[in-house]
Amino acid sequence: MLKVNVIGIGPGNPDLLTGEAKKAIAESTILAGDRRMVAQFGEGKRVYPTIKLSELAEVAASADAQKDILGILVSGDVGFFSLAKTIAGKLPECEVKRYCGISSLVYFASKLQMSWDDAKIISMHGRKQNLIAAVLQHTKVFSLTGGDNSPQALCRQLCNQGLGEVMVHVGSNLSYPEEEIVSGTAAEIAEGNFPSLSVMMILNEKAGGPLKQAVHGLDDGLFLRGKAPMTKQEIRAVSISKLQPRPDDTIFDIGAGTGSCSVELALQAPLGKLYAFEMKEDALELLQLNKERFHCDNMEILAGEASEKIREMPVPDCVFIGGSSGNMAKMLDILYEKNPECRIVMNVIALETLCAVVEYYKNRPEFELDVVNIASAYNKKLGRYNLMMAQNPIYIITAIKKEK
Repeated sequence: MLKVNVIGIGPGNPDLLTGEAKKAIAESTILAGDRRMVAQFGEGKRVYPTIKLSELAEVAASADAQKDILGILVSGDVGFFSLAKTIAGKLPECEVKRYCGISSLVYFASKLQMSWDDAKIISMHGRKQNLIAAVLQHTKVFSLTGGDNSPQALCRQLCNQGLGEVMVHVGSNLSYPEEEIVSGTAAEIAEGNFPSLSVMMILNEKAGGPLKQAVHGLDDGLFLRGKAPMTKQEIRAVSISKLQPRPDDTIFDIGAGTGSCSVELALQAPLGKLYAFEMKEDALELLQLNKERFHCDNMEILAGEASEKIREMPVPDCVFIGGSSGNMAKMLDILYEKNPECRIVMNVIALETLCAVVEYYKNRPEFELDVVNIASAYNKKLGRYNLMMAQNPIYIITAIKKEK
């Protein structure tokens, strides 16, 4: 069995290699990795300047397990947004061992004379994470940058959302002779010119407000409203508890209305994506305004009949259905075609819709229905008295896949 060393080389300067990493490189007869990395350490070894998994697998397959040791060099630490995650389990018949390195976060924080254990960590390098929401919620945010998401581009986004005064530290070419660390407000950094592959530490002393709360069930008054229907706070809280969205889920909100559920679900899945489907013009306008109000960059709004659009969308992990326009059975069929394990929660007012859902699942014995009826009332001040004003009863239906 071929031995494979996956070696974190830190920010890049050989002086920052751990002792174990140096030994792992020394014993490797073959080195693969980014061209700049293997150029530093490849003397006297067979070198393959590649980070493509298919090519790394070919290198491993062609090596002599009796004589060779393959070293794969990765930047930073093997457990921090690393190629090591891509490699894991993908090199058959190989004994893989990881060697840790100094991550860009650890190195940059030390240069800033700053702790990093309280930082919110995200990556904007090849990922669509919600930087704006992170900065609004956390006083300290560390971000990798890359591609179109350069430091100046990301700071322009911060400025567009009224965050031009937050303090930003940018680190470029870390640990190399041309290393540069620049500090300024987001507005100042937005006017600069930095390498795309950099890191940022963003400090927002005013972080907090409703977005900082860890629970769902935001106050109704926080949302912009109109004549379009809105799922109320208590119903949202129970519905989202039933749906159990995960941070990296792909979520559909069908019949999004003003977007109260869309916003909450997008905030619950900062590493995922929320697709909000709505067909009414007045609701679409409010939906867009509430998306902007809560800085939900991971929300995409789709206008039109949902049952005609969801076929072409990515596979959902969970779905909230607030309205079906009479197409419930058709919609559920399409959703289960895309993902038989999809978690689905429906809010229903009309008895006809309730009956249609129950009838649908009679033919799906692999599911169990959980039905909760909520009847709520709000107090209204009349003179010196408080009277309770009843709201429409809501059926919250959860389709649960039975365990085999």
